[in-house]
Amino acid sequence: MLRRTWLGQSIVWAAGLGGSGAQAQGATPAAGSAPPVTDKGGPLPALGTRLALPEVALFDGSRFLPAQADGQVLVVYWWASWCPFCAVQSPLIEQLWRVHRARGLQVLALSVDRQAGDATAYLAKRGYTFPAGLQTPEVARVLPKPKGLPVTLVRGRDGRVLMAEAGQLFPEDIEQIARWL
Repeated sequence: MLRRTWLGQSIVWAAGLGGSGAQAQGATPAAGSAPPVTDKGGPLPALGTRLALPEVALFDGSRFLPAQADGQVLVVYWWASWCPFCAVQSPLIEQLWRVHRARGLQVLALSVDRQAGDATAYLAKRGYTFPAGLQTPEVARVLPKPKGLPVTLVRGRDGRVLMAEAGQLFPEDIEQIARWL
């Protein structure tokens, strides 16, 4: 079982950061921004279930194609530039990515920011290199964001969910993802 503090989880839910809907409410997006993801988030996928993957336009101009993850371990990570818990977890995801990508680890980070520019500025400022794109309604149709933020899923080589966690993970929890490589 992964360790998490009760207080941290309580703060996530009390602050209304428990789903992408918290950021998607309010004024309509500015011209040129991505349409908001309007779902409030659903349940985490059950361990052992197949996890379908969408094609995703990445911020670096490339595309994530579902076939890229065939036979690979993939971390799917939902985050936002405004999320304080993501600010603690994102460096850990970056470290996991840098250390284990040569062993076949893949990462697909999906930002729930309303504007792609907010997410790309955040990534650039911190030097994050993990593959990241925007959680658009098109992406959500294939891979809906579970309730919570951050949310971390691990999809095994067989396409099935090995881990599904909502809320901030501890460093040792992130390090344990490498056991599936």
